Amino acid sequence: MEVFIERCAGLDVHSETIVACVITGNGENDLFKETETFPTLTKDLFRLLKWLEHHGVTHIAMESTGVYWKPVYNILEGFFDITLANAQRIKNVPGRKTDVSDAEWIAKLLRHGLIEKSFVPPVDIRELRDLTRLRKKWVGHLTSEKNRIQKVLECSNVKLGTVISDIFGVSGRKLLAKLIEQGYVDDSDVESSIHGRMAGKKQKITDSLFGTLNEHQIFLIRQSWQHIIYLESLISEIEERVDILLKNYKEEMELLLTIPGIKKDSAAIIIAEIGVDMGQFPTSQHLASWAGVAPGNHESAGKRKSTRTTKGNPHIKSALCEASWAISRCRNRWLAKKYWSIAARRGKKKALVAISHRMLRIIYSMLLNKEPFKEYQIK
Repeated sequence: MEVFIERCAGLDVHSETIVACVITGNGENDLFKETETFPTLTKDLFRLLKWLEHHGVTHIAMESTGVYWKPVYNILEGFFDITLANAQRIKNVPGRKTDVSDAEWIAKLLRHGLIEKSFVPPVDIRELRDLTRLRKKWVGHLTSEKNRIQKVLECSNVKLGTVISDIFGVSGRKLLAKLIEQGYVDDSDVESSIHGRMAGKKQKITDSLFGTLNEHQIFLIRQSWQHIIYLESLISEIEERVDILLKNYKEEMELLLTIPGIKKDSAAIIIAEIGVDMGQFPTSQHLASWAGVAPGNHESAGKRKSTRTTKGNPHIKSALCEASWAISRCRNRWLAKKYWSIAARRGKKKALVAISHRMLRIIYSMLLNKEPFKEYQIK
């Protein structure tokens, strides 16, 4: 096969060791190959860097195994052209397998240009991605604690949730604070805590707060309440750092916010997951497939089989599905009309994925051409 890269190396990365194989030369006569094993400590990674530079390596390839590749990538980034490969797509033929043979196999594939690069965003986008994913985790914990409080209230026959739509709103929080502090809530406490349209529900709220709370249940509510306050402070700190990182992508944020159903948090997740340089993806179809919102392609003997979507990036997929659900509730929107048209034939879940697919392709075009969203005229 034709040689595309004369000086390359393949890395087989593990938690404790890295096996590196260097292959240089243009033909069989001047072919040079050397393999060495390095520990994964930081000083050894710098020794690996010097060893690769000594052999004049220009291109490196390694598998994206868990998180073990990240420290190696961070140190070698900027010195070599690094190709991060999908481990499933560069499997060797079954047979005798060793770490040395794996490193050599990766180097040979890279040498002949047979490895497709995985998408690795720049450093600031990677930092933004870590923050948005952590925020999503904390929001999940926050929701769990709220549900836990709701469960304890129901067990003690406090029916506040049936009278107030959101017991963690302004009025609900004041009532819960009184309940945790005193163990009960009387008429005067209800009157001083509620406001606005809830004034007409004063008697219902008072009756709903009369339950069988004991000291043990109050202790459980207090524990969850303190955790909620702590989680909200953490989420607030994360959002401040996200805002700082998004200052460099103000134009892209403004473009994304022109799409109906996408707000600030969703736009931050989209930028964190796919970046702003659409040159990383050949077409919008490639991006949709990478995100896991494109229909599957499975055909055998001329028969089209399952079109189930493949496993892609779950973070961008969930954000797009949330935005699609928000769009479905909008009026006089072309995407909303398309959603209900598909939902009538295929069901709501498939319609969500279909609109997510269409939205991501629209986002690709917007970021590529730096143009805002344009609404189709509904006739």
